[in-house]
Parts: sequence; C-alpha cells; structure tokens
Amino acid sequence: MYYGTIKKYDIANGPGVRVSLFVSGCRNHCPGCFNKETWDFNYGMPYTKKTEEEILKSLAPDYIEGFSLLGGEPFEPENQEVLWQLLECIKKQYPKKTVWCYTGYQYDQDFVEGGKIYTAYTEKMLENIDTLVDGQFIESQKDITLQFRGSKNQKIIEL
Repeated sequence: MYYGTIKKYDIANGPGVRVSLFVSGCRNHCPGCFNKETWDFNYGMPYTKKTEEEILKSLAPDYIEGFSLLGGEPFEPENQEVLWQLLECIKKQYPKKTVWCYTGYQYDQDFVEGGKIYTAYTEKMLENIDTLVDGQFIESQKDITLQFRGSKNQKIIEL
C-alpha cells in the first residue's frame, strides 16, 4: 500500500486536532475531487513499519484528539489488510482517541457481505472506527457550510 501524506495537526477532518493519513488508490474518481493525485494506487510513498511508528508517535500528545483516515480510498480491497492492523494498533495504544474514516462507498450497501468492497478485513476495520463519513463527493451537492464533509449526500455515521 502507498500513501500520499500524513498530516500531524489536522483540524478539518474530524473534531479537534487530529493526525490524518491520506492513503493512495481510489476507483470512485469523483468529479471535483480535492485529492485526485491519490487515485493512483502507486502515488506517494510505500507504507512501512516506520510509517506506522510515525503515526503512533504523532498520536501521543494529549492535545491530539484522534486519528482520521482518508484517501484516496481506505476501503479499496488492496488497502484493507494493512489498514485494519493500523487501526487496531491505534485503538489498543490510544483507546480514548477517536478514529474517523472517510469513504466514497455506501455503508449500507458496499460494506455488507457480497458488497462492492467487502473483504475478510472490512469488519475488522469497522470494529476500530468510531465515525464513518460515507458517500462519494458529488460536485453538484457541494456545500462548504457542512461540517466534516464536502457534499450534502455524505453521511456521518457513528459506529
């Protein structure tokens, strides 16, 4: 798996100050996407054990409220095996910090057995996510007044 960037002081993708990981790879290709470069599964840098250690260390300060996972698309099947392990490490090491995840897929359709992106790791990822923001970005429904999402169709789901 590759990733585009790690933001260590993100205030746009969930409540409070967060550490955010932008993974690479996305098949949704939403028109108007703010992060087109991450559609490429080979964009950025390879995710390694050192990357995981950097993320875990960045989460240590008390003022960091949690972790946000974005993309690209975290739930692309190619990304899930690595990411569920990262999320599990975060929840074990920092049980009081919240985990948010953004996906262009639909929770009630694509995340169920037989769904578009369902794998052996999907439920393991979901078990370690507190809040899921689902739905593709739809440019015609863009609304800059919405908190923590870009278009009106996207839902904030407390897991």
